[in-house]
Amino acid sequence: MAEQQLVVLKALDVAKTQLYHFTAIVIAGMGFFTDAYDLFCVSLVTKLLGRLYYFNPASEKPGSLPPHVAAAVNGVALCGTLAGQLFFGWLGDKLGRKKVYGLTLIMMIVCSIASGLSFGNQAKGVMTTLCFFRFWLGFGIGGDYPLSATIMSEYANKKTRGAFIAAVFAMQGIGILAGGFVALAVSSIFDKQFPSPTYKEDRFLSTPPEADYIWRIIVMFGAIPAALTFYWRMKMPETARYTALVAKNIKQATQDMSKVLQVELEMEERAEDVVKDPRLNYGLFSKEFLSRHGLPLLGCTSTWFLLDIAFYSQNLFQKDIFSAIGWIPKADTMNAIHEVFKIGRAQTLIALCSTVPGYWFTVAFIDIMGRFAIQLMGFFFMTVFMFAIAFPYNHWIKPDNRIGFVIMYSLTFFFANFGPNATTFIVPAEIFPARLRSTCHGISAATGKAGAIVGAFGFLYAAQSQDPKKTDAGYPPGIGVKNSLIMLGVINFVGMLFTFLVPEPKGKSLEELSGETEVSPDEK
Repeated sequence: MAEQQLVVLKALDVAKTQLYHFTAIVIAGMGFFTDAYDLFCVSLVTKLLGRLYYFNPASEKPGSLPPHVAAAVNGVALCGTLAGQLFFGWLGDKLGRKKVYGLTLIMMIVCSIASGLSFGNQAKGVMTTLCFFRFWLGFGIGGDYPLSATIMSEYANKKTRGAFIAAVFAMQGIGILAGGFVALAVSSIFDKQFPSPTYKEDRFLSTPPEADYIWRIIVMFGAIPAALTFYWRMKMPETARYTALVAKNIKQATQDMSKVLQVELEMEERAEDVVKDPRLNYGLFSKEFLSRHGLPLLGCTSTWFLLDIAFYSQNLFQKDIFSAIGWIPKADTMNAIHEVFKIGRAQTLIALCSTVPGYWFTVAFIDIMGRFAIQLMGFFFMTVFMFAIAFPYNHWIKPDNRIGFVIMYSLTFFFANFGPNATTFIVPAEIFPARLRSTCHGISAATGKAGAIVGAFGFLYAAQSQDPKKTDAGYPPGIGVKNSLIMLGVINFVGMLFTFLVPEPKGKSLEELSGETEVSPDEK
């Protein structure tokens, strides 16, 4: 077998880094900024929702969301994301990346706004509406995963493809950071306008009615960056790889990329023979796909699944960990607005010191070190630091040692992002054939979200104290934070082992990795 790469695709692979690369990063990246903001901003306001809608004047503790409501509010967007990844991943291969890309953005804009306009002021109505729109918000976010990754990989050149896809994904860190900043800004403004006593001082006045606007503003803000990029997203041409290899229109692909690259590209003879070779048009459920791509797909899905159990359980419930170590004061010593500020401050510090730098370290080093090395290293250090926190946990929660705890906890986030959280997103966009690339990335991402759901729901219950008197209202005793962290360490170690199934795409063209343009010599 010999490889013959189309001229237009070879031109993309060897193109110098130029303006259109950065334009694509910004357009796709702003989608990811919105994705992360919308998914993680809910962790900033769940305590406030409990105070507002589940207030019990007879209780010594402020109101908190009942277990089933907290699980729904935290998990429903993840369920929607999982469904969206599978559906839009498949649709992106059927209809084209560009056609589907605008649809996901519209869903994100509409549902962000609708989430903040939840009906009424009674718990049942508000929570039902919030969960309904957050599911569909997640559905739109889900579509952004395979489409953003696939578009960026198909636009990028061979030399810096990893860095470009990583830069799109790194906007997730900026989105998490933005969530913290918005929470800090909004809560500070409301605190000045509506000063309130602590819950201990006055249970009724500690949550002013105006606090209901805080969570709505924070949730709705996610629509703004998505709306700003809609026009540019619609102006992007379809990727040359989809047009040539899936739509089989090499002439159109050549014309589109001539404009983008600003060079004259010639249409080569007999190019149609390459893309229409029936042996290269096998389906997802064929034996050919299984033999060529079965193990890499298993590697992508398993590592993403295991990574997201650890990553999302840490991220969605870091406020509980900060409370456990005393970084966030006891709820009854704060009013509702101060609590939002303290949670926002904690999330912002972690994002600023570890999450965001981790993403950009990946951008800087991925095309030097390679995907495999970064993923293996990330899982290894996540395991090390998780165990270093977990086994001497009783040491870390002492007041004098809390700063050390936060540093260790931050390092697990750093190596998640300078590690498997980035690489599990990048590799599925590189190693599968163009006609199945978006679908396979969607499958990998959806498996990851299944892990996120396991992590989110499981950690919610597992991290509860073993002492029934110390659990949150309505929760049964769990295994405690210490044992939960040990479990997460084990999960990270297993992820390290499954990394050995994932191939190294560094320095290779997408067609070389997928074997799409392999034709026999007599057909050249």
